[in-house]
Amino acid sequence: MKLKGKHIGFGLTGSHCTYSAVIPEMKRLVDAGAKVTPFVSHTVKSTDTKFGDSEDWIKAIMEVTDEEIVDSIVKAEPFGPKTPLDCMVIAPLTGNSASKFANALTDSPVLMAAKATLRNLNPVVLGISTNDALGLNGMNIMKLMATKNIYFIPYGQDDPFKKPNSLVARMSSLQDTVEAAIEGRQFQPVLVERYKD
Repeated sequence: MKLKGKHIGFGLTGSHCTYSAVIPEMKRLVDAGAKVTPFVSHTVKSTDTKFGDSEDWIKAIMEVTDEEIVDSIVKAEPFGPKTPLDCMVIAPLTGNSASKFANALTDSPVLMAAKATLRNLNPVVLGISTNDALGLNGMNIMKLMATKNIYFIPYGQDDPFKKPNSLVARMSSLQDTVEAAIEGRQFQPVLVERYKD
């Protein structure tokens, strides 16, 4: 198996409506033999929404990974030189976090782990989920797409008529994207008709 024995970081940021789509993909990585270390932003850890309570999401993540949640920059820092990751996934990646990542702002454990992984010349896989991808945030996403060692889970418009600027990754392609990224390839096609998924 391609992922057996690989150490994958899995970061979640504040697109609460997407957690139910990414946690099964996290489990697929574990089932494929990867060690998956979860990283969460402050929003994931502390915000209850109509999509579920933060405590329940944290519990679900820990049940899938059987690993301690990395929930601070201090806890994330060792994943650079001391405990390097073979790949860092951020899914969902909000527009806010994409903007920060594209402009070298590191204010969360998720972004710290991504920065550390890039420093080690290892791949970072992004699964975007943002209402602003085809708006002002478009330039940040394109900047990330043009950056070495950054790969994207295929994405498309999730609701082109009600939310024409919104893009969401096809999370069911997460594992394929990670496997390709570890081999130095972008899984194709990147642009998909997400709303038909």
